[in-house]
Amino acid sequence: MTAPSRPTAPLVRVFTQRFSCTLRGARLARQLALVSLDDWGIPEGSELSADAGLLVAELASNAATHGRVVGRDFELRMVLVGDVLRLEVSDPRRERRPAVRPQAYQAESGYGLRIVDGLAADWGVADRIIGKTVWAELVIRPEPPCPLPGRLHGRPMSGD
Repeated sequence: MTAPSRPTAPLVRVFTQRFSCTLRGARLARQLALVSLDDWGIPEGSELSADAGLLVAELASNAATHGRVVGRDFELRMVLVGDVLRLEVSDPRRERRPAVRPQAYQAESGYGLRIVDGLAADWGVADRIIGKTVWAELVIRPEPPCPLPGRLHGRPMSGD
């Protein structure tokens, strides 16, 4: 007799790390995020890894640039549950909330949240006791299977 099977909960993976509130800290956050994703089975160079790296880079550099308070760090937290990857960057400045700005002709900055808005399935800001958390979510889509050599969309190519 076999034991009744119970529904299994989805595997939850979490990465949390604090970084100095500098541009160097932001670069390190992106690099460690990519290494962690690779450890979780999301290979560096994949579309999801590239999108997550870009989002972490933008959110972390915003924290280092606009959320900086002398002597305080920012925190990166990544959570993978099922097919959703949630990226969170917390900084100590609550009063400086991010917002997508209208496009300015030939502006050299101000495009970062447009990138976040375009890549993320959803994103937002949540208050903390000290500071705020800016989060973004990516949905993991299964990659299409590779076609067999000599076949196009499952059909033999001419000459087969």
